[in-house]
Amino acid sequence: MFNVTVINIKESAKHIAILLIILIMIFATTKMLPKIKTNEILQVNLSEKLINCLNIEIPAISRTYYRANSIIKEDGEELENNIIGKLLSIELSQIEEVEQADNKNIQIAENDENEQQQNNLNNNISTNSETQIVTQNPIVESYNIDINGVKIKNETSFEINNSILEQELNINKGNVLIFHTHTCESYTPSEQYQYQQTGNFRTTDLSFSVARVGDELSNYLTSFGFNTYHDKTYHDYPAYTGSYTRSKETVENILKDNSSDIIIDLHRDAIGSKSNYDPSVKIGEDTVAQLMFVIGTNGGGLYHPNWQSNLKFAIEIQQKANEMYPGLFKPMIVRNSRYNQHLGKAACIIEVGATGNTLEQCLTSMKYFAKVLDEYKK
Repeated sequence: MFNVTVINIKESAKHIAILLIILIMIFATTKMLPKIKTNEILQVNLSEKLINCLNIEIPAISRTYYRANSIIKEDGEELENNIIGKLLSIELSQIEEVEQADNKNIQIAENDENEQQQNNLNNNISTNSETQIVTQNPIVESYNIDINGVKIKNETSFEINNSILEQELNINKGNVLIFHTHTCESYTPSEQYQYQQTGNFRTTDLSFSVARVGDELSNYLTSFGFNTYHDKTYHDYPAYTGSYTRSKETVENILKDNSSDIIIDLHRDAIGSKSNYDPSVKIGEDTVAQLMFVIGTNGGGLYHPNWQSNLKFAIEIQQKANEMYPGLFKPMIVRNSRYNQHLGKAACIIEVGATGNTLEQCLTSMKYFAKVLDEYKK
């Protein structure tokens, strides 16, 4: 019995010694906690055997250890979350910087591409090519006035002579408004431009009507630095009658926010006596549709104070065209009707080709007409 008692005392002494050591360590740790960051406690390595022993002998220590471990884990997770958040914030910031840089590079590339396209448009226009009228199905042209080589068919009672050029023409040459009173006018279908006709040489598909020609003119003028506004509102569909009344309202509304002296109502010449009439001129290797000015007056009794300035503008443009591309313009026509040209000091109708021309020929003519306007602007 005595021997058994001695063994128990030794074991108890051993446990008491361990307990004292633990208490000392807890006391020391308590003193150190304010000076040590929470995450640094993780660096204290306690053997699994010691921890298990304490858990068995003193349950309170087990609970204390569990709570301490939980706090350390929570603090660690919070610290980890903060670190992840900061890293994520840095990454997002870097991504935004990369995206901004990419967008800037894309914008620069687009600007360079647009500039290159504009240069290609401009460089593709010859100014010294031989020209020749090549209309295959001509109609006899007539005129009764010649002003400095510009042929005019005057259908009014007004006397038109060289004095028309003496008046001052003070206009802004940099802004151009293009619209279409007869938006649905179209051309002879070709292999490249087949389309479904809505009427006799008419279509509501803007990709094949005179509106497409207006797009081409607008693109070329923009490449030359003009401020161009192109309107493609239908004015002759679903009803043809009243087209000029509707286009007048359109132009008046546009001019409220887009000032322009040069106002071009772009048409296709009417069928006339022959549907295969194809007024054409060859410029270098290009076969293009001929153009024709139609200038209105107040001969019909409507208010129109600008008709003489409009006529002077048309004469000056045709003079420049005769210098650069003889035959590009047919003789212009001056009529009693106003054609809404009272809305601008350089307003006009320009008829591009006729029913016998193809859309290709009309599109090509726009680059030469744009070059004429650019030279006139200078």
